Amino acid sequence: MVKVCVIGSTGVIGKNVTFKLAKADTVSEVVLFSRPESLDKAKGQSYDMYDALAAEDIDCLLTPSCNYEDLEGSDIVLITAGAPRQKGMNRRDLAFINAKIVSQYAKQIAKYAPDAVILVTTNPVDVMTTIAYDASGFSRRKVIGVGNHLDSLRLKNYFAKCLNINSSEIHTRVIGEHGDNMVPLLSSTTIGGIPLKYFIKEVELDIKDIIKTLKNAGNTIISKKGATEYGPAYAISNLIKTIITNTHKILTVSLYLDGEIANVKGVSLGVPAVLYKNGIAMIVPIHMNDYETKKFLKAAEDIQELTEEVRKSLKEDN
Repeated sequence: MVKVCVIGSTGVIGKNVTFKLAKADTVSEVVLFSRPESLDKAKGQSYDMYDALAAEDIDCLLTPSCNYEDLEGSDIVLITAGAPRQKGMNRRDLAFINAKIVSQYAKQIAKYAPDAVILVTTNPVDVMTTIAYDASGFSRRKVIGVGNHLDSLRLKNYFAKCLNINSSEIHTRVIGEHGDNMVPLLSSTTIGGIPLKYFIKEVELDIKDIIKTLKNAGNTIISKKGATEYGPAYAISNLIKTIITNTHKILTVSLYLDGEIANVKGVSLGVPAVLYKNGIAMIVPIHMNDYETKKFLKAAEDIQELTEEVRKSLKEDN
């Protein structure tokens, strides 16, 4: 059985992930980690969740805490804490604020849960993945950002709905930045085993509109309901389940690269990887056409520039 700690458990995404994990039969304990001023809220959420779990005869230990010692023994630590993205705000606006938060937590994880896998959802997630990697001192294969997994699920869903085809028949993924420089791998997309470029000759499919919808998905949801909630929470839970169950599935996650894709080094970006109980088993080699390669390299350039600015800022603060 597995122990998972959710840092930022009282936030919109944190509480949804916590409840989803509590219902999983593979998780024995979830630590609802919060700031001291939010501890009562975390306790209240645990009481409410216990009532719901009782209705389904589920027995999972929920531990509200603001004590770092409760991280001990965690198999996975999820960092969701940070300033949320508001309407009209992009992920870059959050970088300098959230880097301090993520860095602080990553150092404590390294101290109290040195064997854990760190998952990062705090935005901008690609930059924050590198900050967590730096601060923790962990192997880069044990520090994972959750960005493009959600983008890939969204793209899969859009194709399925536009074509009225079961989503299980759609095989596609998004790589690069979890943001404006995301790269949908259309050249590798298949529908029912048929490459997309052949499939769209037989049906009406507005690819440009689908990609535009994909890139605006987060802002669209935030503008209408104030925050993204269920999509990120279920994407994160799906990723955690993949690690816990050691199923070696290929998911698109943000990782610190060392030349594996397009010879990009020293920056975290979304790439397909095989996940297992200790994090990343391998980074999957991919083929990109010239346009996709160009976009991926642009994402690398932009994210690396911002990452170095954030790294410099953290050093100056210390």
